[in-house]
Parts: sequence; C-alpha cells; structure tokens
Amino acid sequence: MQHNKVLILDFGSQYTQLIARRVRELNIYCEIHPFNKIPTDLDSFKAVILSGSPSSVRAENAPHPDLSEIRGHVPLLAVCYGAQYLSHFSGGLVEPSNTREYGRANLTFVMDNQPLFDQINIGSQVWMSHSDTIKQLPTNGTLIASTGDVENAAFVIEGEQTYGIQFHPEVYHSTDGKQLLENFLVHIAKVEQDWTPQSFVEETVAALQEQIGDDKVVLGLSGGVDSSVAAILLHKAIGTNLYCIFVNNGLLRKNEFESVLAQYEGMGLNVKGVDASARFLDALAGLSDPEMKRKAIGRVFIEVFDDEAHQIKDVKWLAQGTIYPDVIESVSATGGPSATIKSHHNVGGLPDFMKLKVVEPLKALFKDEVRRVGASMRMDEAILGRHPFPGPGLAIRILGDITAEKVRILQEVDAVFIDNLKSWNLYDKVWQAGAILLPVNSVGVMGDERTYEKCVALRAVESTDGMTADWVNLPYEFLQKTSNEIINKVKGVNRVVYDISSKPPATIEWE
Repeated sequence: MQHNKVLILDFGSQYTQLIARRVRELNIYCEIHPFNKIPTDLDSFKAVILSGSPSSVRAENAPHPDLSEIRGHVPLLAVCYGAQYLSHFSGGLVEPSNTREYGRANLTFVMDNQPLFDQINIGSQVWMSHSDTIKQLPTNGTLIASTGDVENAAFVIEGEQTYGIQFHPEVYHSTDGKQLLENFLVHIAKVEQDWTPQSFVEETVAALQEQIGDDKVVLGLSGGVDSSVAAILLHKAIGTNLYCIFVNNGLLRKNEFESVLAQYEGMGLNVKGVDASARFLDALAGLSDPEMKRKAIGRVFIEVFDDEAHQIKDVKWLAQGTIYPDVIESVSATGGPSATIKSHHNVGGLPDFMKLKVVEPLKALFKDEVRRVGASMRMDEAILGRHPFPGPGLAIRILGDITAEKVRILQEVDAVFIDNLKSWNLYDKVWQAGAILLPVNSVGVMGDERTYEKCVALRAVESTDGMTADWVNLPYEFLQKTSNEIINKVKGVNRVVYDISSKPPATIEWE
C-alpha cells in the first residue's frame, strides 16, 4: 500500500522527532530526512515540514537547502528556524532578539478565515524557543498570527501553500499544536489519514517476508515491549525460522531471567535462555565511565549472540528491537545534524567478524506506537504495559564501577520499589520507574549504632515517547513506606532520595 507521505526536513532540532510523532498521531505516514539530503522522489510527498534548528540563519554555516523543487509545488509548513529561513533568504529580515524568546506565549492576533488557524483562537498558548526574530516578512508574505512579544508569529506566502510559524506546534505546551498540524496536513495539503497500527503490521510483515525470504533470523529478547513486538512481527512473517534468545547479562531486575522466560511460554515463539551473567560482569570490572560501560555491554552482547548464532545452522540475520528514540539519541535519525546525547548498545551496526545482516522492524516507531502495534496484534497487556528498561540494565543505574554486591543491593531496592508501585496501583500510572545506586556513602543511625552505607535514588517519570518526561508526584505516604522498607530490608542502604528532575534538562536514566 502506498501512503500519502509527508516529508520532514531536519535542520538539527531535538524537537524534529516530536514533529514526526505528532504527524503520526494523525494516522499520517511521515519520513525524516536531513536538510542536505532531500529525497529525489519529491512527487511521492504530499506535504513538507521544515524543522527548527540550533543554528542561526544569519550564521555563515547555517543550513541552506535548495527548496526550489518544493516551494510552490507542494504545501510547505516552516517551523521556527524554517520560518526564519524562508524570511532571511526570500526578501525578509531576521535579527537577534533583544531577549531570548523562550517558553509559553499566547496568540494575540489570528487572521479571520485563515485555514491554518481554523478552530484556533486568540489566547491559544504556543511554545517559543528561539534567539532570532523575524523583523520583516519575506516577499509576498502576509501576517496571519501574532503573540504579545512576537509580531510575526505566523505568515503565509501569497500565491503558494507556504506557511511559516515562529512557534513549535509539536511540543506539549502548544495547546492547539495538533489542531494546527491537522489543519495544514488534512485540510490544506489533503493528506489521507490511512497510516494505522493495523496497516503497519500488514506492510511490515510483507516487507519482512520479502527482505528475509527463507533465511533464518536470531533475535535477542529482553522481556520488554520493543523486542517482544519485534518478535511477534517476525514470527508472523517467517514463523519457525525465527530463533529467539534471552540473555541473562547479570544486570536484570531481581528474578527477571526466570520470570521473563515463563512470560514467553505459550506465545508460540522458539525461545532459548542463556545465562552469561559472569561474562558481562567480568567485562565490566573496573569500568566506571558510562560510555565505556555501554560499549562493553554492547561488545559482550555481540559476542554472546555470535556464539549462539553459530549453533543455529545457516542463520543469516540478527533482529533487534531498535526504536526511533534509540537512533535519535545515538546519532541523528537519518544522518542529519541533530546532537548526540548517548550511545545505545543496539545502534551502530555489527563488527566485521559477525557475518549477520541486521533487521530492525521497529526502527521508525516511537514507544507509544510500538505499544499500539502490539495491541493491534492482541499481545498480552502485561507485556505491552511493562515499563521500559534500559538495554544495559542496572549497569547504568549503578553509578561508578560494577560489582556483584552492588548489583545485589540495587536488585533488592528495585524490587521493593516496583512491587510497591504495583500494590499501590501506581505502576500503570508511571511510564518508567527504577532505582539508582549512588557512588556515595552517608552516615546513619540504626539501633543506636552509627552506619556508613549506600544512598539510593528512586526515579519515576511520566512520558509517551521517552523524548520528554516529567517526574511523577508520588504520594508522600507511598514514598515514606517505600523508603522505610528499603532501609529495613536491604542490607547496605541507609538513605533514600527521590529524583524530581524532568527531561529535559535531565535524562530519564542517570547515565
């Protein structure tokens, strides 16, 4: 099935992926391409969106694509940097703002009968994030919206379906952002809303069958949503030619190896459990740098899979549950200029010695999309509702070097925290939760005796895609009970703190 595609040109903004997610929420298929690699098949795209950027259009090295094949030929929505780009290089004027325009603002003017702002009224909240401002509109530009501080908040180019907006409709704080995107894509560009979880399953299964044929595939299961959904998709496509391996890296949650293997019973998958915990702990010995730990874990994963793959005759592919945020945070999603945040153990290809091709059926999906795809295949809600868990496991929740004793302590702490979330009916209200073992000891008193033991931090966030997250305001009574239980039950811990940082500026994990 050929969808009406939307092209998003990435100028390096960390918000670019949120644009894609908002577009997909409208059941519209979109692709992100770097600004300097515009696809040659522009005729297949029904609309184009230009992203924001950390760059200034006034800088010598500013992103400067040739839009001559897009402007006037296909509906175009330019966001933030994109709007400044249209102004700066098309007869307008962009200058530095007297003050950085960042945060919430409200529309003070909206042109009547303007289709981009249909059902969006004066007073609607928008989100600004820029240090330059549009002082003069581009040639043939007409003002269609303003805020109190930003006169040229939105414009249209007369004679074209070309729009520029200074604010970010993709972020949560722009309350009518989704409506604006719907107005542009559905009502102006006439894009059909035909990209659904069911269509994704059908098309992905067909694509996997064509890509893999009769070859054998080995897949690493983690017990999480991503690898489980990937496994079911592959199983639908190639059946018994899929070989699933669940590796105990010694960094899982308490009793997780056994419980996850039991979870997969009855799903029709061919699953083998491999206990390689000693191998991973040996590789991590003495390492404290987060990137070194991630790379060591990634290397051992590859080695374990290479060993297991050699036991499967004629296996040709390694399947991974890589999703969009993994790719985004490791490198730009498609080779564009977005900043690298951290590396991921399942991103970046395979070493030459491992003669397997990689297949990643979920690499274009966000976490919430993966769950919807799983639900459309009637997967167990217990699997789909499971909190995300980092690929490196507890290694990046133990700050500093890794030892078996530290892993034991954190497993016990984590078990108390997660079990209490479930017993208090809070687990499903939290997107991700876990405990962090801090590299500090603190003084305490237990039974009139001085102690000098570990401090742990509890972390619980709410999110939809992992790109942004807010800390969860857990009840004080819950935190009090959980803290007391951890200190009383877990030998080696005498202090518990709660992390109230949001992403950004923090990340969800501490490493």
